[in-house]
Amino acid sequence: MSALPQAPMFRAGPAEPACLYDGHVMHKRLRPLIHRFRYRVFSLLIDLDRLEEASRLSPVFSVNRSNLVSFHENDHGRGDGTALAVQARLLAHEAGVIGEVTRVTLLCYPRILGYVFNPLSVYYLHDRSGALACVLYEVHNTFSQRHIYVAPVRSGELDATGLRQARDKLLYVSPFIDMAMRYEFYLKPPGDTVFLRIRERDRDGPLLVASFAGAKRALSTRRLLASCLAIPALTFKVVAAIHWEALKLWLKGARLVPRPAPPAATSLDGQGAFSVVSGHGSDAGSEARKAPLDPGATLGNSLTPS
Repeated sequence: MSALPQAPMFRAGPAEPACLYDGHVMHKRLRPLIHRFRYRVFSLLIDLDRLEEASRLSPVFSVNRSNLVSFHENDHGRGDGTALAVQARLLAHEAGVIGEVTRVTLLCYPRILGYVFNPLSVYYLHDRSGALACVLYEVHNTFSQRHIYVAPVRSGELDATGLRQARDKLLYVSPFIDMAMRYEFYLKPPGDTVFLRIRERDRDGPLLVASFAGAKRALSTRRLLASCLAIPALTFKVVAAIHWEALKLWLKGARLVPRPAPPAATSLDGQGAFSVVSGHGSDAGSEARKAPLDPGATLGNSLTPS
């Protein structure tokens, strides 16, 4: 499948090998209990084909080695040492993307003092013309499992206002949200700003909305130090916030949902998008299975599906 004609906002994005996005995460549960929170965060956008260049942007930032702020490929994808750009391209081509993918960027949280937890990371894959050809939505849960929803850009998903895609929920995330859900993704790719919204629906309509909106900042020593001071212990804060908000939901009387077995390593939904699961304790080595699209399911803690 070739990329569709696109507005300038969907072209290849920032020219730098890496930059930061300073912004806020918002998370709102709509029913049966209303619960909302908003936190300031900063994210890293990194070109996966230019990791060596990115590592030279600041002495306090490193790629695949320890530093105050760092990015490690094994925190994403299969985590087996295979170059992340290679993994992303393979998944896109398996999902039907035709032609060469010339740029792969990843929006995620960086490690701070060696620690990171990414509820949701987003890969943007562009073709030779610069058009957005595919998006990978990588979800992590607090049980050390990862799941990648591979979403080629298809006819009808893209217009001048943004990209809208949808996938069935396949990985358990929140103990307060059932599995019979559907995610609706809406995004504006990284440029001077970035925006991502996830709406989670069930048969009764929207249940939860989460979003991230950020403004581009240069990845420099000054900016990294300022961001770390303004938002100390970013990734520790993300995990603490998830558990704190979960505790508040439990105290409000939210019903706990048992955790099912994880899905197989790869699955195919009704739109031809492959999903990949990995992580400690997951059934990553089991045989692939086909996950049918549930037409009755209509959909989503830092920014994460639930």
